Amino acid sequence: MKKKNTQDHRHTGSGLPQKNDLILLTIGDMSVGGEGIGKYNGMAFFVKDTVIGDRIRARVTKRKKNYGYARLEELLSPSPDRIKPPCPLHRRCGGCQLQTMSYPAQLAYKQNLIRNQLIRLGGFSPETVEQVLLPIVGMEHPYRYRNKAQFPIGADRQGNPVAGFYASRTHDIIPVQDCLLGVDQNRIVLDAVLSYMRDCQIPPYDETTGNGLIRHLLIRYGFSTNELLVCLVINGTDLPEKERLIEALCAIDGMTGISLNINQKKTNVIMGDVTTTIWGKDSVTDRIYLRDCETFERTNTSVRYRISPQSFYQVNPLQTEKLYSLALDYAGLNETQTVWDLYCGIGTISLFLALRAKKVCGVEIVPQAIADARENAAANGMTNTEFFVGKAEEVLPAFYAGSAPSDMRRPDVIVVDPPRKGCDQKCLETMLLMAPERIVYVSCDPATLARDLRFLCDGGYELKKVRGVDQFGQTRHVETVVMLSHKKPTA
Repeated sequence: MKKKNTQDHRHTGSGLPQKNDLILLTIGDMSVGGEGIGKYNGMAFFVKDTVIGDRIRARVTKRKKNYGYARLEELLSPSPDRIKPPCPLHRRCGGCQLQTMSYPAQLAYKQNLIRNQLIRLGGFSPETVEQVLLPIVGMEHPYRYRNKAQFPIGADRQGNPVAGFYASRTHDIIPVQDCLLGVDQNRIVLDAVLSYMRDCQIPPYDETTGNGLIRHLLIRYGFSTNELLVCLVINGTDLPEKERLIEALCAIDGMTGISLNINQKKTNVIMGDVTTTIWGKDSVTDRIYLRDCETFERTNTSVRYRISPQSFYQVNPLQTEKLYSLALDYAGLNETQTVWDLYCGIGTISLFLALRAKKVCGVEIVPQAIADARENAAANGMTNTEFFVGKAEEVLPAFYAGSAPSDMRRPDVIVVDPPRKGCDQKCLETMLLMAPERIVYVSCDPATLARDLRFLCDGGYELKKVRGVDQFGQTRHVETVVMLSHKKPTA
C-alpha cells in the first residue's frame, strides 16, 4: 500500500486550500459553538481554541463547498483577549470551549450571541434589540461553580479504572482528576470510588461489549448546606463488598447519602429507572436566595429545595439566584394574580413565583420531579401551588379546553423554562389563546428562544426586556430571561 504523504503543504495560491493544507488566518468572529472564524480567500474556516484577534497558522481538516474546518497549529500573534487556560486538558476535553478567552471577553461573546440570534433567527430589528437587550449578568468567580458532576467510568490501556469526561464528539474517556468547574469534593469522591474499584477488582462498564459493572458516577452538592450525594450507575443490581465503599465515602465531610441507579440496558442513556439508597438519605437540600435585581445582593428571603439524583436543578446556584430573581421581577406579580409555570422541574421557579402570587400551577413530564416539587412546596409551607405530571403541550391545552376555574384558564402570567429544543408549537398556541398579561421566557438556547419569541410576538406580544445570565463560565452556553407584554388593542 502506498504510504500517505504527510509532509506539510503551505497553501499560498489564490485558489481554495485542500485538506491538510496549512493556511494563515486572522480570527474575526466566533461561532455559536465557540469556535473562532477566520476567512481565507473569502472562505470561512472554523477553528477551535481560538479567540477574536488571534493570528494563527492552521491545518485544514475538512472542506465543504462554502466553508471549512481547521486545527490550530501555531499561534503567531495572540489576541489581547487570549489568556493561558488553567486546565491542562482543556483542548482534549472540549468541555470548556472558551477557556482561552478572558472572562470579560466571554461575557461580550455571549451578549453578542443573544443579540445576533434575535436579529438573524428571530427577525427582530437591530433597533428593537438594542432597546430591550440589557447587560449580561456575569459571575464573580467563573470557576468551581457546578453543584453537579457526572463522570463516565471506563478503563485505560492497562485495564485500570478511570473516570473523566468524553472527548468532543466521541465516547473516549479523558481521565480527569480535578475538573476546575466542579467543587473540590468531587476529586475526593472520585479517588474513593476508583480506589474501591481497584482494591476490590470491580470492572468498569464497557460500552462495546456491554460487560462490566460501574458505568457512571453522579455527585450532587448543596452549596448552602455542604451536603454531598453520591450515586453510582451500575450494570447490575448490587455492588460486591459495598461496605468498603460506604466506609470510604462516609469519611468525606458532608456525605449525606449514597445510592445505586440500576441501568442494565445497552444504551447511551446514563440513568436507569430504578434508584435505591444504600446509605443515608436519598437527596440533598439546598437554598436559593432572592436577590435585589438592581444590585444582585442577597435578601433574607430564600426557598429550600430537595434534590434527588435524577432531579433537574440548575448547576450554578449562585447565578440561579440572579436568574430566578430576574424571572420573578419580570413576572411583576401581586397576591391577586395567577401563574402557570411550564417545564417546572422540581418547582425551582414555581416556588419563587409562589412568594408573591395568589396561585401557581406547575407542569413537568417527569413524575419524580413533580413528587419533589410537591414535597418542596410542603417543606416551605406553601399552600398556593399545584403541580401536574405531563407534557406542557398536552396538559395546558387540556386544561384550557376543560371546565377548570377561570383564573387558571386565563392566568395573569405564564412562565416557561423549556429544554434546549424550546417550546412545542401546541404549547405556544395555547399560551396565545390564554392571553396572559405577561410571559416570562427562561431559555438555555438563544436560537430556539429567538424562534419562539418570533411566534409569540407575531401572536400579539412585544419584547420588553431581554437579559443574559452567565450560568456556565468557560463554556459557550448562556441562559436568557425575557419579559413579553401583551399588546393592548388599539382603539
